[in-house]
Amino acid sequence: MIHSVLVANRGEIARRVFTTCRRMGIATVAVHSDADATAAHVREADAAVRLPGDAPADTYLRGDLVVKAALEAGADAVHPGYGFLSENAGFARAVQEAGLVWIGPSPEAIEAMASKTRAKRIMAGAGVPLLEPVRPGEVTAAQLPLLVKAASGGGGRGMRVVRELGLLEGEIAAARAEAASAFGDGEVFVEPYVERGRHVEVQVLADGQGTVWALGTRDCSLQRRHQKVVEEAPAPGLAAGLRTTLHEAAVQAARAVDYRGAGTVEFLVTGDAAYFLEMNTRLQVEHPVTERVYGLDLVAEQIRVAEGAPLDPAGPPGPRGHAVEVRLYAEDPARDWQPQTGTLHLLDVPGDVRLDSGVTGGDEITPHYDPMLAKLVSWAPTRAEAVRSLAHALETARIHGPVTNRELLLRSLRHPDFAAGRVDTGFYDRHLAELTAPADRSGGRAREASALAAALADAAARRATPAGRFGGFRNVPSQPQVKTYRTEPDGEETEVRYWLTRDGLHAEGLPGVRLLESTPERVVCELDGVRREFTVARYPAPGRGEERVHVDSALGAHAFTALPRLREPGAATEPGSLLAPMPGTVVRVAEGLTVGDAVRAGQPLLWLEAMKMEHKVVAPASGTLTALEAVPGRQVELGTLLAVVTEDGAQG
Repeated sequence: MIHSVLVANRGEIARRVFTTCRRMGIATVAVHSDADATAAHVREADAAVRLPGDAPADTYLRGDLVVKAALEAGADAVHPGYGFLSENAGFARAVQEAGLVWIGPSPEAIEAMASKTRAKRIMAGAGVPLLEPVRPGEVTAAQLPLLVKAASGGGGRGMRVVRELGLLEGEIAAARAEAASAFGDGEVFVEPYVERGRHVEVQVLADGQGTVWALGTRDCSLQRRHQKVVEEAPAPGLAAGLRTTLHEAAVQAARAVDYRGAGTVEFLVTGDAAYFLEMNTRLQVEHPVTERVYGLDLVAEQIRVAEGAPLDPAGPPGPRGHAVEVRLYAEDPARDWQPQTGTLHLLDVPGDVRLDSGVTGGDEITPHYDPMLAKLVSWAPTRAEAVRSLAHALETARIHGPVTNRELLLRSLRHPDFAAGRVDTGFYDRHLAELTAPADRSGGRAREASALAAALADAAARRATPAGRFGGFRNVPSQPQVKTYRTEPDGEETEVRYWLTRDGLHAEGLPGVRLLESTPERVVCELDGVRREFTVARYPAPGRGEERVHVDSALGAHAFTALPRLREPGAATEPGSLLAPMPGTVVRVAEGLTVGDAVRAGQPLLWLEAMKMEHKVVAPASGTLTALEAVPGRQVELGTLLAVVTEDGAQG
């Protein structure tokens, strides 16, 4: 029996495993980097061991330090979570050689599936359907589009879609460089890219006695940069015969490598055909949707299998209802999915939804790790009910801090194609512009009404101070009260001008508004005859003399930076300057690029790595590269000057 588990991971998955361990009466041990010293998973563990440093390569990816931590803390088992060392056969062996229980598949099974090229050869021998690989040197235009894919790792790293034959060689080189940087293995392969294909996977669970369960399907087609955003179980709209084919192929795949524990077999589905993509030899991020449909705790099942317990040979419990999951990220989808950093002040999600989160209010979102804040999971007897419940929870959630993808998730769930189950991996390629357009649920006045609420709450807060009790009263109309806000993240300024007189509230741009109540945290107004309630929260902002204001209402969530009345002029930025859009590391500069080169608008100049993703920095206009400060390996902060492009016609 296992008595103490060290989770070789961080954030949401560490907390998720701890929850099950507590329920099973198992002690918990966390490991943490210096950046995570006060993180939620550290606070919740029974014991925690420091891994000195911040970067994953120095901490969570140091298998030797993790094994040492488990022994020092008295753990008798290690759960790898997902990511980091979860699919590292060498780490699994080291855990076992140290006399600890490995809560996962055998090192041999991990090894067999670690390389996608080797995995495809094994699957071909097991009779699992595959896409035929393409030889790069023999490609013709008729075979386009193609997908270049890293043989190791995952998460969308080292993947490129190629639609022009002349770009293939360069994209293969870029994918190799990214794969080598991310996984220490630059091997890539090329296969057909299926337009409008679906990403469908099967959860498997196997014991050590030869029983393999196929726990239904999941659809994970809504992806950005080949990383999943929305997942659901069961996959909608699959014919019964195709579901059977997927289940049987997944069981064949597990048996082919003598699998043990929880794993996922991923397929590309197009029409009535399914092709093996890869097998993830670990627990998946999206496992909660399967848990909700089957009424199982997959972490508990992992632990029981690791202890030697058998699965029921008669099969798993039957599925029930439908579950949908969305991943809430600190990122800005409208700006090329840029990850965001800063303090998460509040994460409050109402309603009957499951919230799996790696952070709580007050935690810092750093540039060192993946920007996922939480997973929201809903369950209902039908798909439509589950989607509606999850959308409502997102809409009414209070999320104060960095910019998130909340609005994108909400609109995705309510998009007619998603509602009808017409989903595929190109969904965001086609719909991103409409899904990230400015939102307004009040006929064009949501921002103005929310800014007015912020100003009224601020006035109420000032009235509560000793200085605020005097002055400000006008028996007759006089000059308006003026407050200026910068809307986040688009940077537009909104000026609020209003009067409070014996006749009530008068606000420019909002005729007929009536103030019913105002306190520092709550403002109630009547807009066009409809009573609206706004909740207002204020937090210190990074700028001098500024504060961040979050306003939530049925009209939507709005974030503002309250600007001081007297603003100091900022340092001038040279026109054409390329500033770092986030903290990160310069991983490479375009080959041969030097100062004095002519560049064209949109041309990639350099790449930054932040939060497990690479971000391309492109020329803002056609012109001449007049400065290049970026050097591979350089750590940069938000706003650091990377390069300057002097636009054509602007010189001299």
